[in-house]
Amino acid sequence: MYLKNQLKKIMFLGGVALCSYYTQAAKKNPIKPNILFCIADDASAKSFGTYGDSFINTPAIDKLAKGGLTFENAYNCNPKCAPARACIVTGKYSWQLKAATNHWPMFPSEFKFYPHLLMEKGYKVGFTGKGWGPGSYATKYNPAGPEYNKHKLKPPHKGISNVDYAANFEAFLSEKKKNEAFCFWLGTKEPHRFYELDSWKKEGKKLTDAKVPPFYPDNVTVRGDILDYAVEVEWFDSHVGKAIKSLEKRGLLENTLVVISSDHGMPFPRVKGQIYEEGFHVPLIAYWKGKIIKGRRVEDFVSFPDIAPTFMEIAGFKPDEQMTGKSFVDILFSKKSGQIDATRDHTLLGKERHDIGRSNEDGTDLSYPVRAIRTKTYLYAHNIQPERWPVGNPEYGFRNVDGSPTKTFLMNIDPYDKDYRFFEMSFAKRPEEELYNIQKDPHCMVNLATLPAYRNTCKELRAQMEKELIAQGDPRTLGNGEVFDHYQYYGKRLNYKTGERMPAIED
Repeated sequence: MYLKNQLKKIMFLGGVALCSYYTQAAKKNPIKPNILFCIADDASAKSFGTYGDSFINTPAIDKLAKGGLTFENAYNCNPKCAPARACIVTGKYSWQLKAATNHWPMFPSEFKFYPHLLMEKGYKVGFTGKGWGPGSYATKYNPAGPEYNKHKLKPPHKGISNVDYAANFEAFLSEKKKNEAFCFWLGTKEPHRFYELDSWKKEGKKLTDAKVPPFYPDNVTVRGDILDYAVEVEWFDSHVGKAIKSLEKRGLLENTLVVISSDHGMPFPRVKGQIYEEGFHVPLIAYWKGKIIKGRRVEDFVSFPDIAPTFMEIAGFKPDEQMTGKSFVDILFSKKSGQIDATRDHTLLGKERHDIGRSNEDGTDLSYPVRAIRTKTYLYAHNIQPERWPVGNPEYGFRNVDGSPTKTFLMNIDPYDKDYRFFEMSFAKRPEEELYNIQKDPHCMVNLATLPAYRNTCKELRAQMEKELIAQGDPRTLGNGEVFDHYQYYGKRLNYKTGERMPAIED
């Protein structure tokens, strides 16, 4: 036992020493490490082979996972595009970001962005496809950095975008100086809606291949929609593979940290934008040839605010003082799998206003405020104003759910139909408290908060959550949550009297 404990101690200290070695080397070495961050738009973690999927083909990303590190418990802090990405670029928790807590905001100019910070320190920085957004910003560059979107696909891809992400990355690499370190954000617009209907047929897929979650009816419409989504996820994977080949061709792969993720779950009802496991549990894969020990799977909880300080430290710089997330460089260079840092045993989540479609009498776009805590066993969510419709009011079409064949099918289920429960799971009002045992119920189907046996569990988790939120200065928990409702929405607004869309606000 003594020898076993000593061996564990040596392995731990070795991991710490390795982490320190690379941090110090980055400070001294004139050729600093490169960072390639690849982020999908609306891809669930389960959609990648390394997370157990069997019908979506992601060979490039799965190869990186086998050669690197897979995070089992990575979360986005706020499951919608703009707020999730705001957490990434700033290193702050969503509720600390003022207007940027919401979707389609004006990003407050007071916040710094890690790509801009690295650019100031000599890094060549750029992005292709989708960086931070949607919303407006006052800086010269998008929070993800200067844009590289000159190259288009011919003929155009039939999905949401015809941007040739890999070609833009190739052009970016061609422009950089020989020993100039880079930080690049490869942000595909897939698998965001909209899809080419029945594209799965062209790809030779079969309806029997699709996996249908238990919160949807199992039918041809839903299966076909899921397979069209699968085609778009595979498109993301193909561009990641091409980007890796560009690095290999230039001999840059061994000096490049590659990180793969997605901003939130798939663009389907009850997933995107929602505080359920698939909505906020994201893929996170880190690969660095010869630096990160291959094949590791880590159970530590990490969150989007942790990414910016990690990248700053990898580059050899101290994380900016505004960053409240915690660097996970020590995890990257550890030799262990499983739980490495015992303090990373949970994460906090939240949301405020996402899309329009919910208003008070004066026409203010109202939020659906939620705060939640996810531990290894439980997800506890506090729906702070449960009298509001969670995905927008029904008279405006439940606008916080992307249009899709699945959404249309669910909305058309008759209230007297035996399948009406599927409509309710996606669109109906929710109780103030929800509690799910994720180990037994990963799809969040059985709310335990209504059972007396779990009353103390709810009480304890809520107390822990609110204590941490108060320490982080969350306005909602501190009693000033209405501030989020009054930040301007910069997308196409809604005339609540006529139900028609109005033009977006000009900067």
